[in-house]
Amino acid sequence: MLRIAVPNKGSLSGPAAEMLHEAGYQQRRESKELRIVDPENEVEFFYLRPRDIAIYVSSGRLDIGITGRDLLIDSGANAEEILPLGFARSTFRFAGKPGTARGIEDLAGLTVATSYEGIVAKHLADHGVDASVVHLDGAVETAIELGVAGVIADVVETGTSLRNAGLEVFGEPIMKSEAIVIRRVGAETEEPKVQQFLRRLQGVLVARTYVMMDYDCRVEQLERAVALTPGLESPTVSPLHNEGWVAVRAMVPSKEAQRIMDDLYDIGARAILTTAIHACRL
Repeated sequence: MLRIAVPNKGSLSGPAAEMLHEAGYQQRRESKELRIVDPENEVEFFYLRPRDIAIYVSSGRLDIGITGRDLLIDSGANAEEILPLGFARSTFRFAGKPGTARGIEDLAGLTVATSYEGIVAKHLADHGVDASVVHLDGAVETAIELGVAGVIADVVETGTSLRNAGLEVFGEPIMKSEAIVIRRVGAETEEPKVQQFLRRLQGVLVARTYVMMDYDCRVEQLERAVALTPGLESPTVSPLHNEGWVAVRAMVPSKEAQRIMDDLYDIGARAILTTAIHACRL
């Protein structure tokens, strides 16, 4: 039975559970549940603190985990990313009072406050910068005001909270994070149960990214239409009862669907429809 770690709270928890549900796995009904068994899919789920998941997976006690890339790197655990999941995206950056620094090279001799000591220490070391790192939990913006640090390193989304604290970001991003699937370094990723799990999640990702598009067009416009909707391998083309017309079906990126529909209409395609994809295997 495959043993999988899932975030039990925070920004990773809800989207992870939703993706697993879309992939056909049972999920807990009560937030207090710490473990459930899905016998039909031969999977056992453990609901753990997101920061602890990489440690459990690296120990070999659990086969797979869903966590954040930032949490994996910060943990220093012997685990590796095997699939990005596309949600809970964030950017990790340095910030300070205006004029404090322009780049990482200006941090030499300063103290950096952060909740992600492992990430920051590694980033500074990789760039050969000798700076102190102090670990704080929670909002680190006040560390500068209270004189604990000269600079902070934190997740930046809109930057509103930083501006409200009189701070500004500087330098290049330290890293970009998102939810990921992790596996212990050296573990067998070709194991059938692991591959099945990954295929299911990849199917959800594709289903969220594409829509199915159907339309009718005249034969003489088919090549132009197919150029707009090449599909993944190639579109399905079927003759219609009315001579000189064909029906076309292809997967198209959902973000481009409206533009593609306009372009198809302009070349004479009609009965253009899009439908959601709930699951797929590529």
